[in-house]
Amino acid sequence: MQAKFLARCAIFSALMCVCAWISIPAGNLIFTLQSFAFLLALFVLGGQGAVVSVAVYLLLGVVGLPVFSGFRGGFGILLGITGGYLWGFLPASLLYWGITAIFGEKSKICAAIAASLSVYICGAAWFCVYASGGLIPVLLQGVLPYLLPDAVKFILAFSLSGRLKKVLSA
Repeated sequence: MQAKFLARCAIFSALMCVCAWISIPAGNLIFTLQSFAFLLALFVLGGQGAVVSVAVYLLLGVVGLPVFSGFRGGFGILLGITGGYLWGFLPASLLYWGITAIFGEKSKICAAIAASLSVYICGAAWFCVYASGGLIPVLLQGVLPYLLPDAVKFILAFSLSGRLKKVLSA
């Protein structure tokens, strides 16, 4: 792999760390900018770069560095109630990579939507392991409140990605 590619991946791993620390509490919910950084990595780096960035980000957290929300780290976070949303970034970036590899750059918005849905599926499925009461409470607590903020992050990430690609390619 090229040094420039790895440096870009490292930048986006660091961006995911910093964005995980930026949180906005809203009652019982906490919104972070982590999914924004993930989407930006998809749009700027593409699937392969996003896979590398996410893998590095998760490995940093697994070894105990405080890269997850609330300045937390350790393997236990990935096994906790919201862990599925974190490790869900990896299959989601693989899905994005696969879709864009098959259908080309013109599919990146659809691929990013599929990747976002994949994160929700991984997170909600993992959340179900912990929640009593079934799928409906999980969807009401772990998915529905995040749809609108994540849509805004999606639009913002897509809007910034073109300019950021130009800056990084210079």
